Amino acid sequence: MGTISFHRELSKPSTSSSPSSTSSTSRTETVNGSHQFKISGYSLANGMGVGKYIASETFMVGGYEWAIYFYPDGKSSEDNASYVSLFIALASEGTDARALFELTLLDQSGKGCHKVHSHFGRTLESGPYTLKNRGSMWGYKHFFKRTLLETSDYLKDDCLSIRCCVGVVKSHTEGPKIYSIVVPPFDLGQHFGRQLESGKGADVKFEVDGEIFVAHKLVLAARSPVFRAQLFGPLKDRNTQCIREKIWKPRFLREVFSGYMDWDFAWDLSFDDVMASFYFGEHGVGIEKLISLADMEELVGSTSKWASTLVAQHLLAAADHYALERLKLLCEAKLCEGVAINTVATTLALAEQHNCLHLKAVCLKFVASPENLKAVMQTDGFEYLKESCPSVLTELLHYVARNGEHSVIACGYSKETLLDGCDVNGRRVKPRLQ
Repeated sequence: MGTISFHRELSKPSTSSSPSSTSSTSRTETVNGSHQFKISGYSLANGMGVGKYIASETFMVGGYEWAIYFYPDGKSSEDNASYVSLFIALASEGTDARALFELTLLDQSGKGCHKVHSHFGRTLESGPYTLKNRGSMWGYKHFFKRTLLETSDYLKDDCLSIRCCVGVVKSHTEGPKIYSIVVPPFDLGQHFGRQLESGKGADVKFEVDGEIFVAHKLVLAARSPVFRAQLFGPLKDRNTQCIREKIWKPRFLREVFSGYMDWDFAWDLSFDDVMASFYFGEHGVGIEKLISLADMEELVGSTSKWASTLVAQHLLAAADHYALERLKLLCEAKLCEGVAINTVATTLALAEQHNCLHLKAVCLKFVASPENLKAVMQTDGFEYLKESCPSVLTELLHYVARNGEHSVIACGYSKETLLDGCDVNGRRVKPRLQ
């Protein structure tokens, strides 16, 4: 690639004006492409006559069409058919197509001793070759002596294989941009959100504890396979005009989030939250806004971290119920970040119930830690965990035992405990759980 820079110096400015300059860059480079041409039945092409050729299919490189021409008996009568000739030709209308070429006769023995004639990788005194019109050619009349070719490794099973590389020379000039257009951010979710709020075009209603919410079937079906089956599947509800939802409370935490709704992520953790997620999408920035509000402690009478966890827990349950996988993963990530003594047990139960394996592992590791275990067992959430997910306790014991083994190994040297679990007198040492 060649690069030429042009700079135009302006006349010396007056003292009252600031100096200015302009610049542009001309770039010249090649657009490369290749074509492999297989000639089968070489012996049958012998004797077809001097100047007679076998042509490949045309192929496109750099905006021009090209073709390979092979002359079994040579291109010139003066050679008495002693040589085969090989050329690359311009096959499309065009003027002054400047290009670099490479013609390769492939060695079919696997030795890699190809016969190559190339412009690439070397300095050309006269520059790239110029083909001025359709049918113009570049190549070699004496490409290979016939008697040598027919006893060489280039001919196998009466076939020849030829590869042609073309590098079309292109030039363009780059200058400073004379325009600046600011493209607004993607806002399809906002448009759908406004449509949800207005209720225009709504064709389905949801009844939640006696309160009615309206929505659009196509939007819900596009976002959730659960709604797609419920509204359009073969086992769809008989009454799709008004569907009763028994899972969500219509006013759950509405007071907490009233006044904080915006069009980037307008959820208030009621059934509205679920509806909004279908229209707005699950934006990470929106979740950040939603679960880290500065006034949360004052509104709910607890820490904002607790409120953040509560939000993420309910959103995860909703996401799993309606098969919103990305929203589910976002909530899972938030819960992993906010693991704490007073909420980890309920989060662990949630992870077990909704098959969140990574979140479950994070919670088990946190609970099994010696400095956390006793405090977690005293929370109401731990009682809920025992009742709702008793099988998790078995896994928790494994984690605790594993931590106990590690602590025995780490601390046992001061008590002359060896790495094989025995003390200096040969007695087995069992780990104690604090």
